[in-house]
Amino acid sequence: MVNAFELQDQLVASIEKLNESVVAIDSMRLTRNPRYGVVPLEGQGSGVIIDSNGFIITNNHVIDGASRVQVHLRDGRSFEGEVVGSDPATDVALIRVRNDTPLPAAVLGDSDALKVGQFALAIGNTLGLPGGSTASLGVIGALGRPLPWAEFIFEGLIQTDAAINPGNSGGPLADINGQVVGINTAMIPFAQGVGFAIPINAVKRVVQQIFEKGRVVRPWLGISGMSLTPQLARRYNLQADTGVLVAGVAREGPSFEAGFRVGDVIVQIGETEVKQMKDLLLALSKFEVGSVVKVQYFRMGSRRDASLRLTEVPVQMQNYQRRE
Repeated sequence: MVNAFELQDQLVASIEKLNESVVAIDSMRLTRNPRYGVVPLEGQGSGVIIDSNGFIITNNHVIDGASRVQVHLRDGRSFEGEVVGSDPATDVALIRVRNDTPLPAAVLGDSDALKVGQFALAIGNTLGLPGGSTASLGVIGALGRPLPWAEFIFEGLIQTDAAINPGNSGGPLADINGQVVGINTAMIPFAQGVGFAIPINAVKRVVQQIFEKGRVVRPWLGISGMSLTPQLARRYNLQADTGVLVAGVAREGPSFEAGFRVGDVIVQIGETEVKQMKDLLLALSKFEVGSVVKVQYFRMGSRRDASLRLTEVPVQMQNYQRRE
């Protein structure tokens, strides 16, 4: 059994090691002021080195629209950051700094193995205070959380009570061994001890696609819809009282070809039961473009099956940024 002193030593060692890979990020974007014209607006955040060649993960909102990105290492060195690519839909961005010597890369863990109640370490450039990054200790409070104010953008987040403050965005959430299990993305100012991080496995998938394709490729059903409630079901005399009510079907999409029509209620995709739009989007994110999936839905009181081949989201609908 690990005693309190051994646990403390383990935490200290993990924080010291991970701190070497945590960077502070300063961004500057130009904005138009009605009185003063174009003025610079500065922002601060954090990031974590994931590759010794200088690749760094941060949040998209830390660098979004920035005309200049400065990266500051713990040893005092500063570099101009190059934005390799970003994905607003997951709030992930990949930047790179050029350096002649290898940089200290963090060890990435497995967020799918997390359990509620595990210790969590949040590290980052809290409030932009001088003296380097700070660390806070908490536990994993919940898994698979959506942000309260986001209908679909942030899915499956890690909730923690480890303090996440302004400036921590883009920094790592780590386990007790110092392995990165998430990227801190948000805190709720009106709540106590509630912060959110993007699971590192989701970040890995985004980064891999940015490396390979310069952008994130997402599968598309070709529908618009809304979460079905019992009240809506009664109003429209629908058999199902949960699911996704199809409100529109794109003629160029796979759902139209499979026979879906407005008024259908999707209740399952693959092996995943669909009770609301969030379930459908989260399940869809697990599939690759070109996958054939089975969808179950209600129409006119009867439960039906359809198989369709997922296509890529059309270019005009894609929510990503690519930096050439």
